[in-house]
Amino acid sequence: MKPQTKISEASGLADQLRRAFYGDAWHGPALMELLEDVNANIAAAKPLQDVHSIWQLLLHIAAWDGAGLVRLSGKVCQLTGTKNFPVVPVKPTEAAWQQAIQEARRTHDTLVETVERLNDSRLQDRVPGKKYDFYHMLHGIAQHELYHAGQIAILKKVGKGRRS
Repeated sequence: MKPQTKISEASGLADQLRRAFYGDAWHGPALMELLEDVNANIAAAKPLQDVHSIWQLLLHIAAWDGAGLVRLSGKVCQLTGTKNFPVVPVKPTEAAWQQAIQEARRTHDTLVETVERLNDSRLQDRVPGKKYDFYHMLHGIAQHELYHAGQIAILKKVGKGRRS
């Protein structure tokens, strides 16, 4: 039997963040897997009244990945209003949609790389302005991405039903 190599807690968290965003997760499709066949019109559509669009959800996920980075840099960060749910272009174009995806990828990749470099003891530090530590926050970011990925999966199904 091959001995198990112990990975750091921070590396494990980075792996969970990566899987929630890109795939190879045990639960099913991750965020980017769900977006593979989504074009700008589908992303901007609102098939359910008073529900965010896929595009809005992607921007929201990216905003909170960015907030995690700000907090890891030692600054207080709380997103509200359009910082929490950034505005989608009025006229959605494929170029703007692809740019939103690429920006979300860049922010997420920076977050994962930052978490991978953390010393495990840093995970116990309190998040600036919060009553919880980075360990709790980073698990929350992965859970947040999966929560909204589930919403996106439902929006895709509802949208396909309305186009049929």
